[in-house]
This record gives sequence, structure tokens and C-alpha cells, in this order.
Amino acid sequence: MNPTKRAMEADSSPPADLKKPPIAMVDINLHNNEVANEKSGHLKASKADHYDGKPSMSMKTILKNVFVVSLAFTFLFTAFNSMANLQTSLNKEEGVGAWSLSTIYVSLIISCMFLPNFIIARLGCKWTIPISMAGYILYMCANFYAIKGTMIPASIILGFGAAPLWSAKCTYLTQIGVWYSKLTNQDQDGVINMFFGFFFLFFQTSQIWGNLISSLVFTPDNSNLTDTSTCGASFCPTDATSGNTTSNFSQSKDKIYTVCGIYLASAVIAVIIVSIFLDQITLDKETSEDDRKLSPKLLISTFRHLFSSPLQMMLIPITIYSGVEQAFIGGDFTKAYISCTLGIWNLGYVMICYGVADALCSIIFGRLVVYIGHIPFFVFAFITHGALQIAFLKWSPEQGQEVIFYVCAALWGMGDAVIQTQLNALYGHLFSDKAEAGFANYRLWESLGFAVTFAYNDYLCTDTKLYVCLGVLGTSVICYFIVEIMAWRLKKTSADISK
Repeated sequence: MNPTKRAMEADSSPPADLKKPPIAMVDINLHNNEVANEKSGHLKASKADHYDGKPSMSMKTILKNVFVVSLAFTFLFTAFNSMANLQTSLNKEEGVGAWSLSTIYVSLIISCMFLPNFIIARLGCKWTIPISMAGYILYMCANFYAIKGTMIPASIILGFGAAPLWSAKCTYLTQIGVWYSKLTNQDQDGVINMFFGFFFLFFQTSQIWGNLISSLVFTPDNSNLTDTSTCGASFCPTDATSGNTTSNFSQSKDKIYTVCGIYLASAVIAVIIVSIFLDQITLDKETSEDDRKLSPKLLISTFRHLFSSPLQMMLIPITIYSGVEQAFIGGDFTKAYISCTLGIWNLGYVMICYGVADALCSIIFGRLVVYIGHIPFFVFAFITHGALQIAFLKWSPEQGQEVIFYVCAALWGMGDAVIQTQLNALYGHLFSDKAEAGFANYRLWESLGFAVTFAYNDYLCTDTKLYVCLGVLGTSVICYFIVEIMAWRLKKTSADISK
């Protein structure tokens, strides 16, 4: 799914056309403040890592560390993204899967407000990464015995670790990017963008490998699909456990344990790679005393920015929708349409199509926006998602319509690519002077959208969820255009004053 999904601040982070898949969920917008701090010119020499004004780490070592970080995250999210896609279909009893995902996002909201600077200041970037990854390992273990008593605590721990994990990764790549630019006399922004581009080139493939694993393992010896008349908009949570489609979701314990075992091994390999092969670094940026304390500073600045900025208030609906639409495709489309109609063994193949379309369009649209602006892309996303949601309400999915599933997944991925990349860029543009508070609001409201959508997943039928999704989308459209008008007026006023 993830967190995690492919977009950065306009002037202080990797290009907006590079984004993580959603459930990685925390994407680099979890820690734009760390990147901004590293790149804003507040870099001071560190004797431990510099010699004659240049970093002591060689170019070869720096490139090796970029590869190590990229490979480790690919292994980790090969496991997590795919396990997240399976949650609502595989762990459907008592809504365990949906509640675990909702819990992750609630924990993530709390974590990103308090923990990243505190953990990194005490452990350093290198050891923050594998220790935070341990929460993902615990989550994989919990899936061997998926009940609320195991999944909810594991989800809380994972959520708390996710923000420090992504913040440490971002800070690490930014720092070694600064050093590499000094060694090669290249543009600093260009080098950092190159490193993040390489990272996401690796990372995006995690959607392919993980979903491919689940589909190959779950493929039945012979098709045993049953009646699918209740699939689609008419699907209700009880249909997965007591309706005519239960066999479409069911898998033998051996196959479930095999998938969980492969994903667990993948997450453990990620920790081993980082622990053994990643070099420790000393940041040029000096650690302040505040960083070493659990401080509500970011929380306070987040809400101060919210209540003092009309633009931020108007951006709340579309930011919430960003979480709602990702949760719908990963929690409801996968369950009510794919697994219910085609069987859980086809879920991975369809989600690969979604992930690939999302990643490619993130890159392509990010290039095109320079020439035609972001408004046409937002309009495209609104129309695409709105049309798909209306179609989902009318469509009665049937076996033999596999092509339609792939087309719908690809189109949804195209719309998501716009929303993720362009919304990040819009935040960076509008709040360039208050980037930390602005992006804290971004992750707060997006995570809230995820959390609420997964929370009601096991209580509402799919048609009701689609109406909710359409309602949030409609509100987002209105508020977005209000934002554009407000921003245009502010720009015009500023231009008049400067004359």
C-alpha cells in the first residue's frame, strides 16, 4: 500500500516527482523539517568527519551507503507494503487487519510530533534505522497469530518507529549528499536529488516483489471461486466471513505461514544489511539540547500554524482525502472487488499494476508540471477519481473481467500520483517560510484520513464508503479552488506592493 506509498518541499527536498507508495506511509513528507534544516545552510564543520575542510568519507564509501540504505528499505517494504495490502482480506475476522492499519496511523501521528529528533539525537542516524525497523519485524511476527491482542500492540510499536525511521533515512541521505557535493564540486541540490532518485528507483520496486510473492504463494491448485453476486458496492464486511464468497478469501494455514515467513525474513534481512554495512556518520548539524528532550514544540507550532493560516484551513479536506483515497484502494478495493471476485491470489497482481502506474506517473507528471502548471493535473485527478468512484457504485464485478480490474487500478494510481506529488509541492510552495509546521499539518491530516477510513472499514458496506469518499472529494475540489484563488490574490497584492 504503506504508509509509506512515492514529493517534497519546493526548495528544500528531493523533487516532487519522486514518491513512495502510500503505506510507507510516512513518505519523506514525514520529515521535511529534517531535510530543510540540513539544506538551509545551517551546516557546521565536524572534526570527526572532515579533513582539510572536506569529508573524510570517500566518494566510493558514500555511494556504497546510498546503495545499502536503498536495498535495505526495498527489503523492508517488500514485506510491509504487501502485508498491508493483504490485511483487510486476510485478517478479516473482527476487523483485525483494518484496525491494525488504523492503529499504525494514529501512532504515527503521535510519533512524528515528538520522537524523530529525540531518537536521532540519542542514537544517531545509523542505529535509529535498524532499531526502528524492529517494529516492522514485530508486526510481521504478529501476523502469524493475527488477533487484536497481538496485532494492535505490534501496530502501536510500528507506528512509533515509522517516523524516526524515515526521518533518519532522509537526514542520512541528505548529509552524505552534502559531503559528496563537496568532494565532487557538484551542485548540492542536484546531488541530493540524485541520491533520493536512486533511493526511490529501488524502493518503488518493493510493490512488485512483495505483491508477486503473495500471488504466487496463494495461487490455488484449481480455481474454487464461488458466487460473486455480493461483490462490489453491495459488499458488506460480514460477507467475507459468512457470505457466499468466503472461499475467495480463505487460505490454508500453511500458505499464510509461508507468506508471513517470507515477509519476516525480508524484514530481518533489511535490519542485517543496515546494521552490518551502513557506516555511522556524525552530522554537520549540531544537536541542540532541545533535540535530546521530548518536546511538544512541533505539536504547538503545528496547531498555531493551522489556526493562523486560512490557506492551511482550506487545504485540510484535500489532505484528508489523500489518506482516504489511499486507504480505500488498499483496504476496500482490494477486499470488496479484487479478493471477493477474483480471489485473494489475484490481489497481488492487480496491486502491482496500481503501484507501477503510480510510480511512473509520479515521475512523468513531475516533469510535465514545469510546463503546464499543477492546476490541470489536480483537475485530472479529481475527474479520474470521481468517475471511478461513481463507476464502482454502478459496477457489478464478475469473473472474466480481469482487464477492468487492472485498468481501474492503473487509473486510480494515476490520480494518486497527482495528489501525492502535487499536494506535497503545493505545501512546499505555499508555506516555504513555515515548512516544518506546514508539513506537520500535512502528515497530521493525511494520517487522520487513513486512520478514520480503516477504523470504519469493518462497519460500513462498500457503497456507503464510496459515498463518504465522494463527499470528501467534492469538498476537496471546492476548497482547493478557493486555495488557488486566495493564493492568486496574495500574489497579486504582493506584486502591487512591490511596484
